[in-house]
Amino acid sequence: MTVPPSAPLPSAAPDPLRAPWIAPMRRALVEAARAPGTGDVPVGAVVLSADGTVLGAGHNEREATGDPTAHAEVLALRAAAETLRKQAGQGGEGRRAGEWRLTGCTLVVTLEPCTMCAGAIVLSRVDRVVYGARDAKAGAVGSLWDVVRDRRLNHRPEVVTGVLEPDCAALLTAFFRDR
Repeated sequence: MTVPPSAPLPSAAPDPLRAPWIAPMRRALVEAARAPGTGDVPVGAVVLSADGTVLGAGHNEREATGDPTAHAEVLALRAAAETLRKQAGQGGEGRRAGEWRLTGCTLVVTLEPCTMCAGAIVLSRVDRVVYGARDAKAGAVGSLWDVVRDRRLNHRPEVVTGVLEPDCAALLTAFFRDR
């Protein structure tokens, strides 16, 4: 499955909130395009450090692995934590060995996270969640629920929505139409 091209942007001024996240979202779309090869829903995610370095990436692998928790976001968060653990072991990033918190990081994902992934986002302590397409059936970052901004929880990341939303939605629509 290939990543659909973006529609040309209108001549209006660029959106300063979403524009910085277009390139990372394209990276997440490339990751998402890998999922259908194993029958998985095309959702992709990347975790960026504060300086924009990709620390981890993932795409849905539930069908590929038989693991119900193998969502793109969870796999990307796990990969990022592992990268930071390795860096800490080498004295990098100013982190302690064994550190799991993703403070200062941004999760970029093609589809609005579900409740499981929203919980993982809160617990991982990422600073920001950026997503493309809304998920009216299972979204837990504003659509159906808003887990990440629940004031009862100890961490509430910033949320940026709608980055390359048409591209993210088109990938999902094509997948389900072809099934």
